[in-house]
Amino acid sequence: MPDFYQTGVVATLHRLGGAKVEQLERDLERFTVTEPLALVLPCLIDELDRPALPRIVEHLRRVRYLDTVVVSLGRASEDGVARARELFAKANQRVRIIWLDGKRVKAVLRQLHDAGLLESEAGKGFACWIAYGLVLSEARCHALAVHDCDIVTYDRELLARLCYPVVHPSLGFEFAKGYYARVSDRMNGRVTRLFMTPLLRSLEVVVGRQPLLVYLDSFRYALAGEFAMKADLARVNRIPSDWGLEIGVLAEVHRNCALKRVCQTELCFNYDHKHQEVSADDQSKGLLRMCTDIAQNLIRTLAAEGIVFTEGLFQTLLVQYIRMAQDTITRYHADAAINGLAFDRHSEETMVSVFSGALRTACERFLADPLGAPLIPNWNRIVSAIPDFLDQLRVAVDEDCLEYGAA
Repeated sequence: MPDFYQTGVVATLHRLGGAKVEQLERDLERFTVTEPLALVLPCLIDELDRPALPRIVEHLRRVRYLDTVVVSLGRASEDGVARARELFAKANQRVRIIWLDGKRVKAVLRQLHDAGLLESEAGKGFACWIAYGLVLSEARCHALAVHDCDIVTYDRELLARLCYPVVHPSLGFEFAKGYYARVSDRMNGRVTRLFMTPLLRSLEVVVGRQPLLVYLDSFRYALAGEFAMKADLARVNRIPSDWGLEIGVLAEVHRNCALKRVCQTELCFNYDHKHQEVSADDQSKGLLRMCTDIAQNLIRTLAAEGIVFTEGLFQTLLVQYIRMAQDTITRYHADAAINGLAFDRHSEETMVSVFSGALRTACERFLADPLGAPLIPNWNRIVSAIPDFLDQLRVAVDEDCLEYGAA
């Protein structure tokens, strides 16, 4: 059932009265005449073999307000690039494919490694960052949107509702974060439900209601992979390269953007995507790695805000998190019961145990190395070091994978 309740410190734009996608798209076609828009798709080659991405492309065929689609394609051979070109040729936009493993792109990036500006070329964060660079180098689009390529319930309404707040000429938003329900015959979204939200609220108990924590807890789905922003914000934001991307993006927006310019927008009635394995015995992958990266990024961001973390504080935080997560499970159990949803309480409790291990690891890593892996520098920093880097990047992308689609 729709609600219009406003809570927290960021504006919430609800989905009221069902889908109105045709009306939104008509408005967007007018707005983007003066506010051209790019869509960034971080994509691994494996996505081409799954049903979600062809569905996304099919919906993009009916979208007329996008100027450019930028596909950051990772782990692809030359054959994989050719397959991606064939798939995205069906879209209705000017399409740019960045072959992340292309030899010319690699050669250009080597300058950043040599200058000590870039440590890693892995992860969704890096894929988004280099796509931002291409959008900025072309200077065609004033705003951009990002969403994942594994959304199995994708509909073009999702894209319209994501883009609308940042290109509407009188709403005044510079950044929009997507949110949605994730329910099937049971509640999904385990990392958000059982880790992210209890962790934020545990931190508020242990270190107090810091402005950053209040802000992060205002988002209904802080880990959603869908967001849109003005191009100038993409220029100044730094980006984590790991699973901490979503929290890192929100933290950078908090630093660089007035709160009244930030909103969250409900994208669809329900949402589903590829589910990650828990990988409880391997910290290098799955939900265990995801939670560790998220916690590390959050702790380091709070430390940069002046919060002092000690071993004793971390021990208190761990105990508080477990209690908070267990209380949260009780609430979700009641919510599932009244709605006739399946609810495996043992599985939920086991998940909290796994997530507490991830939090413990993140705390230990912070104490051992408070700085950790640096964020990818923002594009202003890159251009100040290598003034013509964006031009070099654009040429390298052209040479590695020729542009196709509408000019």
